[in-house]
Amino acid sequence: MERSQNETHLNSEEIARYARHISLPEIGIKGQEKLKQSSVACIGTGGLGSPLLIYLAAAGIGRIGIVDFDVVESSNLQRQIIHTTNSIGLLKTDSAKQHILEINPSCRVDLFNQKLTSSNALEILKAYDVICDCSDNFPTRYLINDACLILNRPYIYGSIARFEGQVSVFNLKEDSPNYRDLIPTPPPEELIPSCSEAGVMGILPGIIGTIQAAETIKIITNIGYPLNGRLLIFNALKMNFKELTLKSNPENKNIHNLIDYKSFCSKVKVKNDIDCEIKNISIKELKILLSQSSNAIQLIDVRNPNEQHQCSIAGARLIPLSTIESGEAIHEIKILSAKKNLYVFCKSGKRSLRALKYLNKFGIRGINIQGGIEAWNNEKN
Repeated sequence: MERSQNETHLNSEEIARYARHISLPEIGIKGQEKLKQSSVACIGTGGLGSPLLIYLAAAGIGRIGIVDFDVVESSNLQRQIIHTTNSIGLLKTDSAKQHILEINPSCRVDLFNQKLTSSNALEILKAYDVICDCSDNFPTRYLINDACLILNRPYIYGSIARFEGQVSVFNLKEDSPNYRDLIPTPPPEELIPSCSEAGVMGILPGIIGTIQAAETIKIITNIGYPLNGRLLIFNALKMNFKELTLKSNPENKNIHNLIDYKSFCSKVKVKNDIDCEIKNISIKELKILLSQSSNAIQLIDVRNPNEQHQCSIAGARLIPLSTIESGEAIHEIKILSAKKNLYVFCKSGKRSLRALKYLNKFGIRGINIQGGIEAWNNEKN
């Protein structure tokens, strides 16, 4: 379907609004018209999606699709700057659309208040020129990657953890790398702490999401040198950038159908002798055990002090994971394990499993409490 002239050309109001873009010879009127005619899908309206959406709207992207099923919580506001205190309790998509239209009322905003899945990804994403990944989990990243391969769409990748972030552009050209070239096999699920567990510096997604927006604008206007075949890594503590070269493996392009990505990622386990020795206990079993022989049990909480301050299990000793992996707490735990049986927990069970894997190297045995403090709080007495 052909677009009318008012859909493709800039009017006088738009020329005034985008004057600083138009003044750039690399963009000019033609480039700004490309931005107006373009469409971008953003998966995730959190830390990365917030600055990305704000700057894409301000830049004059004509159509933006937002995919998210979450609601705004107070803990989001430290980094998810598209939302405000008044947004708490709202769907993130609705909150984001409201902010986008306040910035640029002429932007068309499509909302998909649902989780991106193998059954809806191709139908949702096929309508957009560029796909921006602002998700926070491996199954969704593999899903986005494979959908982009099938649809032949460029994939703007971003990820963050604690003080470090990464950005790259996948599937831009026929010989471009894709996400499977960066991470061919998903890491073991049990060793990946969530953002709420590991924490994240609030400004970090702002930096990474803004770089994603810059790459999107460059690709649409066909200017500069996108991060095609390059992975940009930013460390906020060191305040430095480094760049890695990515090579394309033709075998990783052989994607024709979408699969069950949650199952694909959860099947990967750490395979070594140590894994076989780590035992798990449910919260229900633990509570029964505590009621029968609490004197023989030493609970160890490997979370951070601020997490323990919010809630914990009575009698638990705080020994943060960082002090275990640094070796600082090994002697203390050896003494504890000589007198009592160790039961280790964290927020969800991932950090406690990491702690036990590390302690096994020193001959210290313990039992992992499945589900951590979250399961403890949810389990009815």
